[in-house]
Amino acid sequence: MNAGDFEERLAALRPRLHRYCARMTGSTVDGEDVLQDALLKALRAQAEGAEIDKLEPWLLRIAHNTCLDFLRRRARNTVVPLVDEIEGAPLPDADAVAVGFQTFLQLPELQRCAVILKDVLGHSVEEVAVIADCSAAAAKSALQRGRAALRQLAQQPEDIRLPLMSGAEREKMATYVRLFQSGDFDGIRAVLADDVKLDLVNRLKLEGRKTVDRYFTRYAEETKWRFALGAIEGRPAMLVFDAAGAMEKPAHFVLIDWQGDEIAAIRDFLFTPYAIEATDWVRLG
Repeated sequence: MNAGDFEERLAALRPRLHRYCARMTGSTVDGEDVLQDALLKALRAQAEGAEIDKLEPWLLRIAHNTCLDFLRRRARNTVVPLVDEIEGAPLPDADAVAVGFQTFLQLPELQRCAVILKDVLGHSVEEVAVIADCSAAAAKSALQRGRAALRQLAQQPEDIRLPLMSGAEREKMATYVRLFQSGDFDGIRAVLADDVKLDLVNRLKLEGRKTVDRYFTRYAEETKWRFALGAIEGRPAMLVFDAAGAMEKPAHFVLIDWQGDEIAAIRDFLFTPYAIEATDWVRLG
């Protein structure tokens, strides 16, 4: 497989790989970061002549290990150990795995991996074992225990994650959104840092006020979007809706990093529509 064909197949598998990474990390945004890291590792391995039997399981093995590295660096204490009695609980219905990312995050890593690979992505128990580097028996046990745990967690009151942001953060983003809504892109340009960074995720990266300027020029020419203040995983965000439809669900979203009163970085998820599919979002104001 030449490099061009390999990159084309990576692009086709990207949404499925993101589904795995987002659920393993408990975050759409963190999942995208991990996915980018995993894809770079895959490209390096392919260039160095790695032997690839089945591409998707091979990529998921890389993504799985990258997720574990990320989780250990983050050193979060949100994983809840499950009691032995859960093993005998009834298995969930087929739709019981349609739960939020934070619910998945309460499962131990192997159980989380097994449920996502088998019930979300449709891999066999044998493939789960290969990807997670464990025995088939361990993978099967983790799958059963993970399913049962999700059944139990689904019966608990829903955890509504309210945006935990300061008034200053919210007001800065609200001002940014108002400028977009009114088409005042010169007003936005006026608060760009000289070394502002733009990440048009999965498409291109730009740096510097003059270079990033064309990003706003393109939005100024576009009439298909409507903009609203919101939050993504508790972080202030600009939600972008299709102007032709009801504003029921965003098409994509934009995150901003500030340095004082200047915009230091813009992260636009226009070209990763899969990122909004199951993320924790809310419209504000």
